[in-house]
Amino acid sequence: MTRIAPADITETHLLGGRVHCFQPRRGYRTAIDAVLLAAAVPAGDGDKVLDIGTGAGSAAFCLAARVPGARVSGFELQPGFAELAGMGIAANGFVDRVNIVSGDLLAPPADLAPASFDHVMANPPYMPAGRGNPPPDAMKAKATVEGAAKLADWAHFAAAMVKPGGSVTFVHRADRLDDVERAFAAAGLGAFRVLPIAPSAGAPPKRVIVRGRKGEVAETRVEPPLVLHGAATSQDGARRPYTETVNSILRDAGSLL
Repeated sequence: MTRIAPADITETHLLGGRVHCFQPRRGYRTAIDAVLLAAAVPAGDGDKVLDIGTGAGSAAFCLAARVPGARVSGFELQPGFAELAGMGIAANGFVDRVNIVSGDLLAPPADLAPASFDHVMANPPYMPAGRGNPPPDAMKAKATVEGAAKLADWAHFAAAMVKPGGSVTFVHRADRLDDVERAFAAAGLGAFRVLPIAPSAGAPPKRVIVRGRKGEVAETRVEPPLVLHGAATSQDGARRPYTETVNSILRDAGSLL
């Protein structure tokens, strides 16, 4: 079992301080993708949500904070991340609403019942196996590069877990949008809603959020891009501020519905 020494754990705050998240000091760390993913899930009070590959629980916690009546299960392969997620549950006071299930989506545990969730979300590994150079950190490599479970396996597992008519939402690289849509369609998900995420106005998107519904058929709906950054405030290379829409998500727990 991979464990992380206490000295190698840091605490991060998300949603303007509403959410506590514990992460490795080095290696894989939460990015904006997880927060945007949680904001895009159409969950309501009383809904059950599954977060596949929850990692340290960032997306699960952000959704639980935004929808106080939702119940969220995080499913995680790596014991080290599952342990960090457990720490986050306690720190956020989510003991009654968020739980972590350890296991492999290729051989899911019996306590994850098929068709038992209203919504499923995931931030799958972005890189196919054998492409590029995997990160030297083993935990980060497993989180970012596909292993035995390929993108199609993630989609099929998500579709198996969600109720008929329920939603499945993935965030992924924009250059793999076709791969995501093919995987969704093969898993019986349809009525796609696609949200490109661009770093700035007029720039090509780097990420994309794709939502499908189990058993539904409708034309794909492509939304206008979500622009992350506005114009630079100076010409000295300073970091560009987030747009008002993105700030409302990152700081105020806004939604992308």
